[in-house]
Amino acid sequence: MKIFCIGMNYAAHNKELHGTLKKPDEPVIFLKADSSLLKDHKPFFIPDHLGRIEYETEVVVRICKLGKTVPVRFAPRYYDALTVGIDFTARELQHKLSAAGQPWDLAKGFDGAACLGEWVPKEKFRDLNALRFHLDINGQTVQEGCTADMLYKIDEIIAYISQYFTLKTGDILFTGTPAGVGPVHIDDHLEGYLEERKVLEFNCK
Repeated sequence: MKIFCIGMNYAAHNKELHGTLKKPDEPVIFLKADSSLLKDHKPFFIPDHLGRIEYETEVVVRICKLGKTVPVRFAPRYYDALTVGIDFTARELQHKLSAAGQPWDLAKGFDGAACLGEWVPKEKFRDLNALRFHLDINGQTVQEGCTADMLYKIDEIIAYISQYFTLKTGDILFTGTPAGVGPVHIDDHLEGYLEERKVLEFNCK
């Protein structure tokens, strides 16, 4: 099972972190280790040796079919469900690695760094390119987004990834985060919503 992630896929987040609204020439792809997956409402244990840990709330897509070099027009056949997930990031470490021209793996792929909500069949949604989602921490909304603001849409991302990786049933795709990322702390209670459905809920310890 592969956990694909997309970086810099919302212009406002790009300005938030990088000071630019520029759209990348191609989707920015990175992967997380399978041991980073956190689901079933299990708590997230904040690693105390990685510095500041920030949430990045994202729409996540579940791959349902074997595929390679998938055309954009056929991409909807290759995923069957969506949810909200958290791409936890060791931000200080990420900046250090980026400054040295090194990969982000250590800052993005640590244990528990890919938190996953409950899957919802894609047929439950009217327009996947206009899905609203948000994250609440301790009852307060801290981050909101809409897939309409993605620089690269879900189908485009799947087509692009499939040029390099064979898609397999059970693979997972984190589609990028909007502006509004921030730190998590011990005893925080996180709730993620896809439209009006609460699909994600867990505590930080």
